[in-house]
Amino acid sequence: MAKKGGLGKGLNALFEENQTTENAPVNLRLSEIEPNKNQPRKHFDQDAIDDLADSIRRYGLLQPLTVRPLQVGYQLVAGERRWRACRIAGLTEVPVVIRELTDSEVAEIALVENLQREDLNPIEEAAGYQALMDDFGLTQEDVAARVGKSRSAIANAVRLLGLPKDILALIESGKISAGHGRALLGFKDKEEQAKAARIASFGANVREIERLAKKGDVPKKTEKPATPTTPYYKEVELSLQERLGRPVKVTMKNGKGRLEIEFYNDDDLKHLALKFE
Repeated sequence: MAKKGGLGKGLNALFEENQTTENAPVNLRLSEIEPNKNQPRKHFDQDAIDDLADSIRRYGLLQPLTVRPLQVGYQLVAGERRWRACRIAGLTEVPVVIRELTDSEVAEIALVENLQREDLNPIEEAAGYQALMDDFGLTQEDVAARVGKSRSAIANAVRLLGLPKDILALIESGKISAGHGRALLGFKDKEEQAKAARIASFGANVREIERLAKKGDVPKKTEKPATPTTPYYKEVELSLQERLGRPVKVTMKNGKGRLEIEFYNDDDLKHLALKFE
């Protein structure tokens, strides 16, 4: 099966590097397992976890959790959504695979698992990359090799962390895109930047924000423009964003459609083109 998103070694390879003959699933008390405090995903869809808990009540936990031993108890390495759902479902014991892993390997696996299986929001993704660099001394090139992205994509992701908290919150909530965030970095004046962020949240596209950044003068009028969309176009955007790992926009006007795929430089465009080979 092809690896989703083409991310680096992939979880299987990361785990295979730590294979031993002791890796058969065993049962542990759920109370013995503690979550990873450095889990890159900070926001979980509670409705989705509740649905998963209902499934676990009916069918049990079909895929073991992955943990590593601590001095006392065990730390969760992969499967936090399932761990949370098991607690809601009232399970007292769960199947696990126990692996000996370093702090760096745990951080890498947690990041790759989320990128492959759940799609972190852009700020969680950027914070995960930054944590790998800060905590384990990795370079942007090192991180890019581990997650299967170009160095420029890592650099552009991490740049977002330089935005003010209120704008980071808009990106985390999906009200504006990572592309909007990068365009907003072009404002030197914080008040103008905040006004532009408001315009972006009302529906202005990335190019419009880039033009405002070049002009350095944001109009006061920020009413939401009339930009009709359909659920079908939104689903196509989400599907392509998941496959390509970048913002995608689908629009239709006067009987003609436009597909916009964001890239960051020549190297990133080449990396994107390889996905279609």
